[in-house]
Amino acid sequence: MFSFVLRRLASAVPTLFIVVTISFFLMRFAPGGPFNLERPLPPATMENLMRAYQLDQPLWRQYLTYMGNAVTGDFGPSYIYKDNSVAELIGKGLPYSVELGFYALLLALVGGVIVGTFAALRQNSALDFAVMSVATVGVTVPNFVVGPVLTLIFAIVLAWLPAGGWGDGSLRFLILPMIALALPQLAVFARLTRGSMIEALRTDHIRTARAYGLPAKSVVVVHAMRGAMLPVVSYLAPCAAALLTGSAVVETIFTIPGVGRYFVLGAINRDYTLVMGTVVLIAIFVIVFNLAVDILYGLLDPRVRHD
Repeated sequence: MFSFVLRRLASAVPTLFIVVTISFFLMRFAPGGPFNLERPLPPATMENLMRAYQLDQPLWRQYLTYMGNAVTGDFGPSYIYKDNSVAELIGKGLPYSVELGFYALLLALVGGVIVGTFAALRQNSALDFAVMSVATVGVTVPNFVVGPVLTLIFAIVLAWLPAGGWGDGSLRFLILPMIALALPQLAVFARLTRGSMIEALRTDHIRTARAYGLPAKSVVVVHAMRGAMLPVVSYLAPCAAALLTGSAVVETIFTIPGVGRYFVLGAINRDYTLVMGTVVLIAIFVIVFNLAVDILYGLLDPRVRHD
């Protein structure tokens, strides 16, 4: 197992290198720049800004400089938040995104597994069709529609919950963004669990367990659930990385001070270093969670061996 982890970490280095390289050049080749405003700056001011941020250097030199600094954890200064470095901005916003994403992931995973299991146990029933219909709607309706609808109903019409902001960080401020963030993923987990649970219940060892007279609860929870969780675990890595690093749409709608909004603002304002910092953060989360999922896969399925 230890050698497997070392190999995966070693293979993650070139993967991260490729992601950072592609993102760097895509940002530079995109039209516009960080200092291209509606009212153009005077040529002398523009020249000073380009020199101050080393944007007057050849592209290959900018790339080498950025990569050399990024290895040490220095992602450079932000172009729009001029008093902060990118590392400082990520350090400020990441705790908010992680807390919100953790609750959303927990809601999506637990809710999706429970709903999908009940649908599988009542296959082709009215409950099954209702659950799958709602799950399909949950997958297709985007966050930027769900968020305002939840705000309109629960914050404006009913006045039960705050419309946005972090407030004191209590649950009442997190409920609406958490639900908006979790609903699409909950629908995916429900569909994955239903399909895999139906398949697991038809396997030979489940038939044998039932033939021995084991209680239905034991058959489902202890025996069938272990095999049914494999597709769910496979999807868990990208889902967790996306939720824990912040949803740009949800954080913007509910004015959550997380890292997601930095990605949006950075892309709009061509803040190269800020966008690159969030890309590196997401890539690291994806790599780490994929490694964790591979290890968990081996624990759930004895046929998987990590030599």
